[in-house]
Formats: sequence, C-alpha cells, structure tokens
Amino acid sequence: MALVTDDERPDDASLMAQAVARAANSRLVAPPNPWVGAVLVTPTGVTFEGSTRRPGSAHAEREALRRAGDRAAGGTLYVTLEPCCHHGRTPPCVDAVIEADVARVVVAVSDPDRRVGGSGIERLQAAGIEVAVGPGAGAVEEQLAPYLKHRRTGRPLVVVKLATTLDGRTAAADGTSQWITGEEARLDAHRLRAESDAVLVGAGTVRADDPRLTVRGVIAGDGAEPRQPLRVVLGRADPSAAIQPCVELGGDLTAVLDELGRRDVAQVLVEGGATVAGAFHRAGLVDRYVIYLAPALMGGDDGTPLLSGPGASSIGDLRRLQLDRVVKLGHDLRIDLTLGTGAGLA
Repeated sequence: MALVTDDERPDDASLMAQAVARAANSRLVAPPNPWVGAVLVTPTGVTFEGSTRRPGSAHAEREALRRAGDRAAGGTLYVTLEPCCHHGRTPPCVDAVIEADVARVVVAVSDPDRRVGGSGIERLQAAGIEVAVGPGAGAVEEQLAPYLKHRRTGRPLVVVKLATTLDGRTAAADGTSQWITGEEARLDAHRLRAESDAVLVGAGTVRADDPRLTVRGVIAGDGAEPRQPLRVVLGRADPSAAIQPCVELGGDLTAVLDELGRRDVAQVLVEGGATVAGAFHRAGLVDRYVIYLAPALMGGDDGTPLLSGPGASSIGDLRRLQLDRVVKLGHDLRIDLTLGTGAGLA
C-alpha cells in the first residue's frame, strides 16, 4: 500500500495552482457541491483539465480523466479536494481514478465531509496509488472556505456586505441609501450574491427598501445565468413584498445559522442594514467583511453608521481585522477583511 506523503516534487506547486485556477471557473456553477479543479498530467507531460460542473454532471476528476482517455495511465492527477468515495448524483470519483490506472494523486485538502473524511485517500492507497496531500493547501482553504466551514461546523460562512461613504455612513438622515456606490461596485455586489447560497436582511430593510435581493447582470462559468440565492428575512415580510418567496427566521443568531446550515447554506451574505450587521458583528459571528467604500462624504453625524448599536467601550476593545484585499471598482474601493491580528491597521 502506498503511503500518504507531504513530499513535494518540483512541478507540484505550479500544477496545483493550475487546478485552483480551473476550480475558480466553477464557483457559480457547482454549488451546493464544492467547486473543485483537477489537472491530469500524462507520463509524456501532456495536461488535461477538468472542473466540477452543475449538480448531476461530472466532477472535476472525471472530467480531466475523460479528456485524457487512455493517456491517463501512469500519470499524475492534481485535484484541489480529496476525491469522493460515495455515491451521490454521480458515481465515486475514486473508482474512475483507479480504473484509469493513475500512478499518483496530489490532493491539496482532504474533504471534511463525513461521507469522505479521508476515505477517498484510503481507497486510492489500497489500490497502490501514491498519494501526496498538502501542495496548494493554503490557496484551496481560502477558495473553498464556505464549503469547508459548513462541513466542519454545520454552519455557513458569514459574509457581511456594506456600502459606505468615507465618513462611515450607510444611509442619509432621511434613510435613503441608493446609490452610495457606482455601477461597477454594484455589479460586483451582485456577483457576491451569486457566490452565496443565501442572502439575509432584517425586516426593517424589507419595509424601508422593499428589495428583491436577486442576482442580476452576472453570467456563470458555463455561460448560463447563476442560480438565485435563498432569500432570508429576520422577522416577518409582508406577503406582497418583493423579497417573497422568502424564508422568515427569528430568535438567536446562532440558531439562525444552525437552521441555514441544515438547509445546505454554505455561505450567507448579510445585506441587512446597520442594525443587523451590528448584531452579527457584536455576536462575533462574522467571518468576512466586504466594504464598498465610495469617495463621498455625508458631512455630519445624523446619517446611519456602518454598524448600529453599542460599540467598543475603549480603544483596547476594538475588533482588529486583517486586510486581505483592496480592489478599485470604478470610482469606488472594495475592501475585504477577515478576523486577524490587525497588524498594521490603525
């Protein structure tokens, strides 16, 4: 039986990066399945790629193997997530890998799904296939963060999205907030919706803005329109509201996340106003903050702040975040932050 090893070969990093790039094409297509990429390298050095498509279609490994055909024998398969070993909408991918007579499989991250959990790797080992685990793990942990958190904890990854002026206001004194940012930022926010399994707002936002919360203007990797996220309201929504049909939930926010997890929501986008965003923030339930910053000033203290409710009582109680990415979108900036040490932030 071959042993699992973390020994890397010279080309492992670049070929796994190729698989990660391939997986990105499936981000809006594969859910609720994980968006996975694969690269098959034949003994002569020819590469064949695959990515997981819509549910019920071939997974990344099978797609790469199909393209390689008989040339897969003796080759190396790079895959961003451990191959599945259970029957779902499609047969187990490990069966296809073994049947193709692949000599080596390089896996970035093992699958925490209880139906897999290392069993896919064990099946490959039992068939005499060399398995290496770990190359590209950092990139894949980030790329598959919603899926991995859901499988590990039963809860979705929580993303809070807010649009704000330079002086930290999300709405004017009269409650109006459309539009703080420009068209490019708004289109990017629609892609963020498309990446999410659910979009959540408070009942107050529904009454004030009557939003549809649908994905518009975004095309998936296969050229089709992406699926629409589940629409969730904290509280009650009028039967005639534009958000209908929706799921209405209440109570403790952790219980809300547990319920969404049971509904196979791997990522929830919190688009509610400052009150809902502030509640998730104070409860320590936010995994990522996406802030769209407009070069505009409200010019006073009577507008709605970024987060409502009681804040830090002293400078030592600030919630320190890690600045992950800043992207210019037209005249606006998109700022991505996660929990971290906050080193370098003021």
